[in-house]
Amino acid sequence: MKEKFVKWIKAAGVRAVKTVAQTAVATIGTAAVLGEVNWVMVLSASVLAGVISLLTSVAGLPEIK
Repeated sequence: MKEKFVKWIKAAGVRAVKTVAQTAVATIGTAAVLGEVNWVMVLSASVLAGVISLLTSVAGLPEIK
């Protein structure tokens, strides 16, 4: 059971980090087009995306059997 949990944590963590990075890039790009990057907004949107990614991973990860 512990081994499966460790695998899940690693896979979910990788997905969450990727999601945070993608959200940050998208938010920075959008804000730059509008004229000014609001770093608090970038950070909060990115953290929220990471949390949602982790919660979505609770439903299951295809790479973990």
